[in-house]
Amino acid sequence: MRTKLLLLSLFPLFSLAQQTQKPVLHGRHWMAITGKPLAATAGATIFQKGGNAVDAACAMLAATCTMWDVLSWGGETQALIYNPKTGKVIGINALGVAPTGATPGFFKSRGMNFPPQYGALAAVTPGTPGGLCTMLAEYGTMSLADVLAPAMQLAEGYPIEAQTANNIEREKKRLATWPYSKAVFLTHPGEKREAPEPGEIFKQADLLQTLTRMVEAEKAALKKGRSRKEAIYAAYDRFYKGDIAKEFVRGCQEQGGLITEGDLANWKVMTETPLQVNYKGIDVYKLSQWTQGPMLLQSLNMLENFDLKSMGYNSARYIHTLYQVMNKAFADRDFYYGDPYFPPEEPIKGLLSKEYAKQQVATFNPEKNDPAMKPGDPYPFEGKTNPYKALLDQWPGDAGKAKDNAVAMNETYLNNVWLGTTSVEAADKEGWVVSITPSGGWLPACIAGKTGVGMSQRMQSFVCDSTLNPFNVVTPGKRPRVTLTPTLAMKDGKPFLSFAVQGGDTQDQNLLQFFLNMVEFGMTVQEAAEAANINTYQYWLSLGDEDRKPRPGQLLLQSSTPDWIRRELKQMGYQLRFEDRTSGPINAIYFDWKHGSFWGGSSNHGEDYGIGW
Repeated sequence: MRTKLLLLSLFPLFSLAQQTQKPVLHGRHWMAITGKPLAATAGATIFQKGGNAVDAACAMLAATCTMWDVLSWGGETQALIYNPKTGKVIGINALGVAPTGATPGFFKSRGMNFPPQYGALAAVTPGTPGGLCTMLAEYGTMSLADVLAPAMQLAEGYPIEAQTANNIEREKKRLATWPYSKAVFLTHPGEKREAPEPGEIFKQADLLQTLTRMVEAEKAALKKGRSRKEAIYAAYDRFYKGDIAKEFVRGCQEQGGLITEGDLANWKVMTETPLQVNYKGIDVYKLSQWTQGPMLLQSLNMLENFDLKSMGYNSARYIHTLYQVMNKAFADRDFYYGDPYFPPEEPIKGLLSKEYAKQQVATFNPEKNDPAMKPGDPYPFEGKTNPYKALLDQWPGDAGKAKDNAVAMNETYLNNVWLGTTSVEAADKEGWVVSITPSGGWLPACIAGKTGVGMSQRMQSFVCDSTLNPFNVVTPGKRPRVTLTPTLAMKDGKPFLSFAVQGGDTQDQNLLQFFLNMVEFGMTVQEAAEAANINTYQYWLSLGDEDRKPRPGQLLLQSSTPDWIRRELKQMGYQLRFEDRTSGPINAIYFDWKHGSFWGGSSNHGEDYGIGW
């Protein structure tokens, strides 16, 4: 009997499972998927009006920001776009920067080892308005007025969902400390429940005025004979250099923030060439080292050296291999990733070297977890000597000295692991593909003055101690290394997969396994989105309070994991945790070139929703 059970464990467990909780989405002309049903409807509306995938993605982005899922207009936007006219994948870097005065000394003088988790001092400059305008101007077809119309209707008033309304109620004490947030969110002040009721019409007059002003700037430019693109950039300028900017800065500084008018005026969106590796004939694209995206690429380079299919989906050997690979990639992320527009230069060529991956794999212990895993040394694979050898030898230095209770798992720590946002996926029959992981300004958000715009909390992703990561030390004008990580994959020169997920440091863990679920184990896009994944906690948290330290050997498994696999993993040194859902809220589009159609996968977590036609 034991032999029979072991043989069964080698076969993909999904083949024995029941039908997926959500059906696969099918479409021939277009596909729109995001984190809220109303926001997906906004994308569908734009498609039905003749817009392309970029237009629809911008409409969904605007709607999700307006609905606080779980972000706002003051956050950041990270996107990959496939342009069928050029056959190229484009990266959009619309991440805000640290403001004037944001230095390690500033935060340390206030007793902080990291920038704060909440409030105006946690804010980098807003990026999403500029990112949306840039994507629409450069690659869309419609006006800003058309694309923002659904979001503006939502700002006029929409029936708020229970998820958001109850989150407001949970966070009402913190929200009440910020006057502009209190005025927007606590619609029943003094009552037992101060937040809106689920289904209540939630109105945002200040935000509506901000969006209206942007549309007015576009219309004024068009009246002067400006082109569609120039008119959209006029709206961009009004947000970052005009009356909106002045009120945003006033409201930020009134509440203790550092952002100046110069910070807003000098910030700009960066259009980039993304990073890419080939995994068994599939080209996988991620944004560069200002995100954690290269962690997935490093993992694929290492996993290419294993026969994963023969191990069996979520067998003990497969789980152990994934865990070790991800931890090696996370250790490199924690030490080497940072803003490529600021010195020092990150060794990204070495990190993505196939030879480096082989060296990393050669150090694996096939029988036990390595709780002391450290960053590798990619510099020799660039023909260089590591200038941070001393830091690497003592890593993580003073920052890693833990108090006795600092390594315990607790609810606060786990919430910081899973801090979520949303994702946006869109594709059309002309070949445009968009994958976005926007974030920032999530609840509890501190709203900047009368703009209705919640400020980003992304400053917390910087470090103040160079011994932890010399590439990601907070500096004015610099971008923090973010967890946000959309993905595109190409096969035979055509789009193969577009996928993204929310969930802080878990994002590329879940996306890696989603990709392998389809490529190695033959799952459909919906099966892969719902399938049981594993999660490691053996890395430094990117978000949270002062407790960011790794939890070596801690492993999250799906509750149905068989007993014999649990026993094997315990013998390998793992401490096991269990949840009913471990796959993360993944949204994705698979391109079926054989039949000329789209397959959409929409997460069975929360309120994620997709529409295809």
